[in-house]
Amino acid sequence: MNVNKDLKNSRFLTKEDCDPPIKVTVSHVEQTNVAPADSKPEARWVVHFQQADVKPMVLNSTNGQSIKAITGSAESDVWTGAEIVLYCDPSVSFGGKLIGGIRVRAPKKTAPAPKTLLAALAEAEVESDIPW
Repeated sequence: MNVNKDLKNSRFLTKEDCDPPIKVTVSHVEQTNVAPADSKPEARWVVHFQQADVKPMVLNSTNGQSIKAITGSAESDVWTGAEIVLYCDPSVSFGGKLIGGIRVRAPKKTAPAPKTLLAALAEAEVESDIPW
């Protein structure tokens, strides 16, 4: 059991849920009451994901700007289907104190597999002075 992960009963994603980083696909964004039960309602924008085992993430300005940069759009309707990586950034501060928090980045692009020598030669136009 991990006291940071297993004893917190949050309806929304926490920084502990993002360590190690998780790759997700945006399903949709909607306004949701994020206030605890028996509290005054607090409507915030929340990002939902296609992965059923990942809780929704309450959106803040920094992460919204990151998703905007990744998708190329400020319109959250365009974000549907976008792949993003959620990770815990220990350098996030609040009230002048380092507390850590969730941050968003684009997935790392995988390099194409290197070509074999035979495949490279087959693609290359080799000129030769040898007459055969």
